[in-house]
Amino acid sequence: MLFPVIMAGGHGSRLWPLSRRQHPKQFLPLLDESLSMLQDTLMRLEGLTSAPPLLICNEQHRFLAAEQVRQLPGLQAQIMLEPAGRNTAPAIALAALYASAHSAGQQAEDAMLLALPADHAIDDVTAFHAAVNAALPLARMGKLVTFGIPPTRAETGYGYLRRGPAVEGTNGFEVAQFVEKPDRARAETYLAAGGYDWNSGIFLFQAKRYLQELARFQPEVLAACRATLAGSERDLDFIRLDAGAFASCPDISVDYGVMEHTTAAAMVPLAAGWSDVGSWSALAEQQGQDDRGNTLRGDVLTEQAENCLIHAESRLVAALGVRDLVIVETKDAVLVAHKDKEQDIKRLVEQLEAQGRREHIIHRECYRPWGKFDAIDSGPRYQVKRITVNPGARLSLQMHHHRAEHWVVVSGTARVTLGEQIRLLTENQSLYIPLGQRHALENPGKIPLELIEVQSGTYLGEDDIVRFEDHYGRG
Repeated sequence: MLFPVIMAGGHGSRLWPLSRRQHPKQFLPLLDESLSMLQDTLMRLEGLTSAPPLLICNEQHRFLAAEQVRQLPGLQAQIMLEPAGRNTAPAIALAALYASAHSAGQQAEDAMLLALPADHAIDDVTAFHAAVNAALPLARMGKLVTFGIPPTRAETGYGYLRRGPAVEGTNGFEVAQFVEKPDRARAETYLAAGGYDWNSGIFLFQAKRYLQELARFQPEVLAACRATLAGSERDLDFIRLDAGAFASCPDISVDYGVMEHTTAAAMVPLAAGWSDVGSWSALAEQQGQDDRGNTLRGDVLTEQAENCLIHAESRLVAALGVRDLVIVETKDAVLVAHKDKEQDIKRLVEQLEAQGRREHIIHRECYRPWGKFDAIDSGPRYQVKRITVNPGARLSLQMHHHRAEHWVVVSGTARVTLGEQIRLLTENQSLYIPLGQRHALENPGKIPLELIEVQSGTYLGEDDIVRFEDHYGRG
């Protein structure tokens, strides 16, 4: 039985400022206006004979993940929540243990893990399915199969696989060597020599076989994952892992932890228009260019601009006489970078973190399980938000120690709990919520509820919330 595992725990810092820690690139509609990259990955499984996929994501992204799964009609998926990021070797170990424990009889013995990053692009789904089916005989032989991408250029941003001998009776090859990301000269040598493929980070193997090799090379990872899964519990639609047990797990990738050590590594070529969309140039390649080599999104005006990616989210961006630039505008940050330096964008993110800023963590517009808010203005002792509550959704019963709030309904109907009273507010009506007062907000209507919230007080952080009741299981 094919058991798909979608790994959705990354932060995508090289695509800042669009990708941020609380809303990373796998949850963004970068390639399709109607589907996020995660949703596109899940849809890619349609046509393969498989069990419902297991989605592994960070605990802080649980409602993003659940909502995006819910938006795909007919899709069933289990969602496993990692309390902290520990890379791909532990994530796949948890999936292998889960598949073995939740499959019956011979299905458990033959469970085949298809491990897929949630943030890759694949243009030719038919070719992808063919490659997966070609890898199955190798996996049944006990091979740990990875998928190699035939290189089209001397790429320095990917690791490489050096092909070994063909595996008799299959369409695969032994992996002779895993090669780190090369410099330009070595990448050109690999391209000229042939026999080298990009390492896609997609894997297929028997669950039991992976666990055997993990026990040989990373026994501490396996022990920690066994304890983590043993202490897991159900929480609404989620599998919540034991945070204490998982904290002891080493942080290591499946490549470093297992694939570079095992003698059972095999490779199947995957010529399906693959990209890891790991940089702005990679995204531009997927989105396409105009006749001057520019990739333009949003309200953009150019004159004598060449080979630029310009993304405008909330206002006009005009570029004159520039080339080879990445310009990305969001509501609270603007990035200007030369394309030769885009691999170093993560250094800017590190600076933001070192300075205690939040632009790498959260967008000005933030999504919640009940809807979203846009922090449109702030200053000393005040903050203004535009809040959207989805039909039928409600915020928690809560109070604040450091701030009071004033709500003004812009459109829709609000059912407000204030202390022991319940009131209905409609357009242009308002309500004051004193500091320390228990309150809740609900949209009982059929259209989105829009309101303006003005906060005032000594501390306005999102962590100044004491919840008494919450429909979404938040503490």
